[in-house]
Amino acid sequence: MAKKKLENLSFEEALTELDTIVGQLEQGELSLEESMAVFERGLKLSQLSQTKLQDAEQKVQMLVNQNGEQALTHFDAEES
Repeated sequence: MAKKKLENLSFEEALTELDTIVGQLEQGELSLEESMAVFERGLKLSQLSQTKLQDAEQKVQMLVNQNGEQALTHFDAEES
């Protein structure tokens, strides 16, 4: 299966591929060259995912500000 270009991946697709890459690296069956190539793609996927998360956070903040709210509060899943 051909890999999609990074700029065409959704956040979910990037995370799924990153999970696959982690699994491949953990198995230890790749050659050094393959491991390095897969690791490099994994880093790029990680950076892409982080950027998409930051963009989404900024968009949420802008929407909240437009609706007159002061600020977002920190969500702590353990308190729920």
